[in-house]
Amino acid sequence: MLRLKDLMQRDVIAVSQDLTLRELVEVFGEHEVSGAPVVGSGKVIGVISTTDIFDFREDTASGALRPGGLAREPEGAPRRRGGSSAEFFSETWEPADFETIEWMRTTRNRDWDLLDEYTVADVMTRDVVSQPSNATVRAAAQYMLDAGVHRVLVIDNGELQGIVTTTDIVRAVAEGKLEG
Repeated sequence: MLRLKDLMQRDVIAVSQDLTLRELVEVFGEHEVSGAPVVGSGKVIGVISTTDIFDFREDTASGALRPGGLAREPEGAPRRRGGSSAEFFSETWEPADFETIEWMRTTRNRDWDLLDEYTVADVMTRDVVSQPSNATVRAAAQYMLDAGVHRVLVIDNGELQGIVTTTDIVRAVAEGKLEG
C-alpha cells in the first residue's frame, strides 16, 4: 500500500509569516507553486495559498479590512463570501494579454499596493491540514477531500517532512501506483 512517505515532495518551499504578500507572489512565481507552509520559530504555524490571496482580495473589495489586518470570520467558519476565487481573480486581476504573475510583477495599482502593505501572517490559514508520513495515500486523499484542500503537509513528531498535493496523487493514479 502506497504511503505518503513514498509520494511526498521532500524539498518543500516554506515561507516566513513576515513576507509581504507581494514578496510571496514572487516566491510562488519563482518556484512555480501555488501554496506553501508558513514556518515560524522552526515550526509550521500555518499555510498560505493563492486561494488565501484571492480571499484577501475579496475582503479588500468588500470593505472587510480592519486596521492591522483582515476582519476574520469566527474560527472554523468558511471564509468564502460567494463566487469562486478563480472567477474573481480572472474577472478582477487578470488582463487578457498577460500572464498573471508577470502582470503582478510589473503593474502598479491599488491591489498591488495592498500586496505591499499586508504580510503572510495577515492572510494565512492557521488551521494546518497534516498527516503523518506513514498514512496511506488513499486515507490522505479522503482527508484532503473532506477538508476541501489541495495539499496536505506531512508532519511527524511536529517536524515538517514533506508535502503531498492533489497533483502528486493524480500522478500516482496515472502511473498505476495506487493499484493493488
